[in-house]
Parts: sequence; C-alpha cells; structure tokens
Amino acid sequence: MAVQGKRFGKKQKNDDFYRAILLLRNEEECYSFFRDVCTINELRAMEQRFEVARLLTKGMVYNDILERTGASSATISRVARSLNDSSGGYECVFGRMEDDE
Repeated sequence: MAVQGKRFGKKQKNDDFYRAILLLRNEEECYSFFRDVCTINELRAMEQRFEVARLLTKGMVYNDILERTGASSATISRVARSLNDSSGGYECVFGRMEDDE
C-alpha cells in the first residue's frame, strides 16, 4: 500500500488489514468480514458515525442529527472535529457515493 502521511501502530499489520478490506468484492463479503472483525456494538458505532458525518456534510444541524440518529452530542462533536481535521477519507467516499447515484 503506497499511502503517505501519518501512520499509527505497526505499519505492516495496518497495511495487511487495509489490504484485506480492499480484497472484498461486494456488500455481502463486507458484511461478513466486518461482522467477524468487529462486535455488533462496534459496527453500530461506526455506522452511526458514518451517518453523522454524512448529515454534517449535508449541512444538517446538531439537534436534528441527534434526533435522527440517536447519536450523543459528544459523538456528533467528535465526528465534526474529524471532518474539520480530515485526511480526506469521508470526502472521498461521499464524493464517490454521489457519483454512483
């Protein structure tokens, strides 16, 4: 994997994990892989953060996001901070999702 910039943890282990994700071919394989790797609570938390990021990107206000997703104000704030200090991951995915629609 030829990603430059900040890395965390042990590089080889991270590379192997992300390379494994890139090998998944469809949604069913993604569901199976992530259900094996994560607990249900971890998956739900990631899904919720993703939805919060999507709604923040669309300009929705905190109270509406809280009501719509059930996310805490702390979670919404954390996601907002990650969007402001982004490495471009959300933007990349959201842009591609728009292109697919």
